[in-house]
Amino acid sequence: MRHIWAWPCLAVFTPTSSSPSLRTLAACSLAFPARNLAKSLPSRRVAPFALSAAPFRAATTLTAATQPQPQPRPRSVALAAAAALPYQEMETVNTSARLAALRSLMKERNIDIYVVPSEDSHASEYIAACDGRREYISGFSGSSGTAVVTHDKAALATDGRYFNQAAKQLDQNWLLLKTGLQDVPTWQEWVATEAAAGKVVGVDPTLISSSIAGKLDESIKKNGGARLEAVTGNLVDLVWGSARPPRPNQEVFFLSANYSGNDTETKLVDLRKELVKKKAAGFVVSLLDDIAWLFNLRGSDIPYNPVFFSYAIVTKDSATLYIDSTKLTTASQEYLNSIKVSVKPYDELFADTKALVADAEATAESGSIKKYLIASKASWALKLALGGGKFVEEIRSPISDAKAVKNEVELNGMINCHIRDGAALTQFFAWLEDQLINKKAVIDEVAAADKLEEFRSKHKDFVGLSFDTISSTGPNGAVIHYKPERGNCSVIDPTAVYLCDSGAQYYDGTTDVTRTLHFGTPKPEEKHAYTLVLKGNIALDKAVFPKGTNGFAIDVLARQFLWKSGLDYRHGTGHGVGSFLNVHEGPIGIGTRKAYVDVSLAPGNVLSIEPGYYEDGAYGIRIENLAIVREVQTEHKFGDKPYLGFQHITMVPYCRNLIDVTLLTEEEKEWLNKSHQEIFANIEHYFKDDPLAHAWLVRETQPF
Repeated sequence: MRHIWAWPCLAVFTPTSSSPSLRTLAACSLAFPARNLAKSLPSRRVAPFALSAAPFRAATTLTAATQPQPQPRPRSVALAAAAALPYQEMETVNTSARLAALRSLMKERNIDIYVVPSEDSHASEYIAACDGRREYISGFSGSSGTAVVTHDKAALATDGRYFNQAAKQLDQNWLLLKTGLQDVPTWQEWVATEAAAGKVVGVDPTLISSSIAGKLDESIKKNGGARLEAVTGNLVDLVWGSARPPRPNQEVFFLSANYSGNDTETKLVDLRKELVKKKAAGFVVSLLDDIAWLFNLRGSDIPYNPVFFSYAIVTKDSATLYIDSTKLTTASQEYLNSIKVSVKPYDELFADTKALVADAEATAESGSIKKYLIASKASWALKLALGGGKFVEEIRSPISDAKAVKNEVELNGMINCHIRDGAALTQFFAWLEDQLINKKAVIDEVAAADKLEEFRSKHKDFVGLSFDTISSTGPNGAVIHYKPERGNCSVIDPTAVYLCDSGAQYYDGTTDVTRTLHFGTPKPEEKHAYTLVLKGNIALDKAVFPKGTNGFAIDVLARQFLWKSGLDYRHGTGHGVGSFLNVHEGPIGIGTRKAYVDVSLAPGNVLSIEPGYYEDGAYGIRIENLAIVREVQTEHKFGDKPYLGFQHITMVPYCRNLIDVTLLTEEEKEWLNKSHQEIFANIEHYFKDDPLAHAWLVRETQPF
């Protein structure tokens, strides 16, 4: 999933065509509503998006006898020329001049070590182009990582999802710190070691949380360093200069209760109850998706994420939204006025914190301390502006907690949009196989991703993609968060494994699905790995666990079959997903991160289940479904606790061609057959006029 985008177009070459057929697509950047999209692409007619809720289509029970009979899988091999084309390597950027300029500024400011985080001022995982400082200075484009620059060294730390990508993108100036591997220091440990002998470490305080800054400062001093210094004015921005992209200023629109399920007034009442519990004067909100959810507004300042640059302050009797008011549509402005939410300029937030501090100081003189709450992810700069620890309490955002538990309107929307999304993916996979095998077409990874977006765009309530499509053939699939670049990507090899991780934003929900396919004859080891991953997916999907269980505790269920073969994967098993919001949504998740220990799964959570396996230089396998946490009925209720389980909502068949049926138990085959019946029942009616997709669906959902 990426934060850099370009206007995509599709070029498909067939043996009978002398020139490519081109189709311009309105991709990414989530330029909503439709009229904005039309302005940016005047040559394309854009129909307005219909703001109406889609009815839920209930699954029906389908027996093998009622399904149409399967058609044999085509086994012809595509053009040898296509298979012979080289896999494209990711490009590196020469960072020597940039590093030299940064080091010059560090010397002027008496900074020995400078830290460049990935995040923006709102702790966003995915960021606008103007905030891509770490990518600019290092050349590494992954969504997660921290760059550290000294006067003679430079290091980039990232996690296992990006080891391959970083190794290919970093030039000779950089040391790669593979976070999580044995004997490899974290970036904080590396900084502390380098800071020995009284060195000063600098960082832009708007880009690092107060808790991380405090721990880093302590570690620096413990190792003989001087201190961590909050550097005013971002040094990378100064190096970037006029080439730095401008801050986005996209339109912000109102999302009605038909999609959100709850109005802002109800959400504010609930938030103020938390203020009373904490005996707090107010909550200063800095996380962008928290603000979008709280006020039922959506924007497109960050590609693929329907959020907008803003802050908010909520007290017991007021709510203020800090945003450039010119971005608000008339309906948005009228809605905010109707619920008595004040609107002030985005840049005035830090000035207004001075008044909050003055009020808190005055209250303190009378003997009581008035504290303001901020999220634990909030920036060091925000805490400093609020007077530091005396008047600030850092907590896990109560808005994030509430947002993670979807209401019934949101859950029905997620179910409905996944049905439409599944139909689009089924149509795409059928088309792709036909092009590669029957028509012998030469299609590259980007062209395939563009075609998938075209299929999705035809469905109701489609807004845009939820992240950059990971369309990867052969060894590119082993790069966990691979991004094919237009003009520098591989041709899809029909004799190799193809991994497609993609998602979309619909007004009624957000999708994220991964399917791994093989259009020819897979190798035994590929089928073995795929089936172990599938077994892990099934095991977690079928899990039943008591209320209070966290994602850390159940992660092993998805890995167990890989572990028995001495295999594993270097990423989490699942992440929370927003409702027409960020495709990665905290605080819930399934994996080994410490943060997942602190948050129990709850009914109404929506998260991914996505085990995988990656053979460097050969192939990648991942199977990802989204699932709703539901209360389930059990024979007993030990400890008088309710028990929970998962309801998967992704409606895309699994690749029969890659399944080694001999490795499946009868119970697993039963689960697979039932899932395929459900998928067929929900999406088959979309293909009445598409015999190709219908035949593919029939074949792929036949019972084992």
